[in-house]
Amino acid sequence: MRLHIQHQTKYQYEEKVPLNPHQLFLIPQQRTYFQIKKANWDIYPQPVGKNQRINAEGNPFFQVWFNVETDVLKVNVDLEIEAFDFNPFSFILSPDIPYPFQNFVYHGNTGEFLKIYKQTEAFPELTEFASSIMRQSPDIVSFLVKLLDQIHNNWSHGLRYEPGLLHPMDTFATKEGSCRDLSWMLMAMLRNLGMATRFVSGYAFNPEVDAGHELHGWIEVYLPGAGWVGLDPSLGLFTDHHYIPLASSFHPSHTLPISGTYGGAATSSFSSEVWIDEIF
Repeated sequence: MRLHIQHQTKYQYEEKVPLNPHQLFLIPQQRTYFQIKKANWDIYPQPVGKNQRINAEGNPFFQVWFNVETDVLKVNVDLEIEAFDFNPFSFILSPDIPYPFQNFVYHGNTGEFLKIYKQTEAFPELTEFASSIMRQSPDIVSFLVKLLDQIHNNWSHGLRYEPGLLHPMDTFATKEGSCRDLSWMLMAMLRNLGMATRFVSGYAFNPEVDAGHELHGWIEVYLPGAGWVGLDPSLGLFTDHHYIPLASSFHPSHTLPISGTYGGAATSSFSSEVWIDEIF
């Protein structure tokens, strides 16, 4: 499967402003099941400097900086990616994983490393919801499959253009949310059971889904033996080769495609569009 991905982002300022250094998390993460055949990142105004870096959580990004004032910042990404079949269930878990459990425990240095991916408020209702599904599931993979299925079938997934995240309990109560809201709720459910999770932003290609969902958010849960395993509550799926990750973090706010600031007091507006087409 060969995909053509176009991602256009525009920031409009009410007057010319100086741009501080920006970080562009617009580089597909390395995976063996896809290859980048063509890639172009077009930035206006032309940055005086651009360099690829790696952040603390292992995400590649471009750091760009400017020496002119501008009333617009545009970033256009043009990618061609060849994706190969990837079975998200093809893994072997460590034999000592306890199941069922009330509080999942990671041992040794792995447990120390994963602490930040387990931090959460206490949500008794979310814990009970997930625990009730665990009681109906014979093993941990079946539990995750059934939990995804329950969220996909009982929560409405829609576009929400306002910035930020809905509180997990608001999403739970209203039974609707954007991909990032549903993912944040699922992270809270699993973290309340002691499981390490992280948020992932990237591109998703599914011809059966309405346009507007190509720039997508999902989560990964850490399973000993298998490592990070991708889960998409919006579509009720384990993530496969139809998902192209750009950035992952313990908190969704650290996975924004573009981050940076500008000088002055001017207001700004933001727009972003993504098109993904299969090349035959």
